[in-house]
Amino acid sequence: MKTTRKPAPRKSTTAPDAIALLKDDHAKVSKMFEQYDKLGDRAEKKKGELCRKICTELKIHTQIEEEIFYPATREALPKEDDLLDEAEVEHDGARKLIKELDAMQPGDDLFDAKVTVLGEYIKHHVKEEQTEMFPKVRKTKLDLQELGMRMKFRKTELAKVVGSP
Repeated sequence: MKTTRKPAPRKSTTAPDAIALLKDDHAKVSKMFEQYDKLGDRAEKKKGELCRKICTELKIHTQIEEEIFYPATREALPKEDDLLDEAEVEHDGARKLIKELDAMQPGDDLFDAKVTVLGEYIKHHVKEEQTEMFPKVRKTKLDLQELGMRMKFRKTELAKVVGSP
């Protein structure tokens, strides 16, 4: 009896789709904020390192959203300008806190408070994207694979410039 073998499934070499990539970023940063919250008052060195990683991740993430994801989303969802405008304003608020944190050191007055507020800002922003924006984007005809590949490539470029954590 002759058996026929099925060809092994090919491994995909493509990037995750755009939404999966953004959700991965969200999960990574959320985990870092949780780690930060668990650090004690004496862990200044670890707090500083973790804060820098969080800020770097957020700088890269917001830039790929603003350069690639949001413009494509605006085109695909022309009636959702309010949602996208709000997301960009949230980015501006986060960017201001990141700039302030970049100029500070752990132990400085309000350092921990600013990290906490940044975390709350990001948590709110992520919730809105994942519950409101992403489901609407999934229903469009946007090529999320192609968009994800562009975003992944840009992330790699930015990591070299902004500094990879």
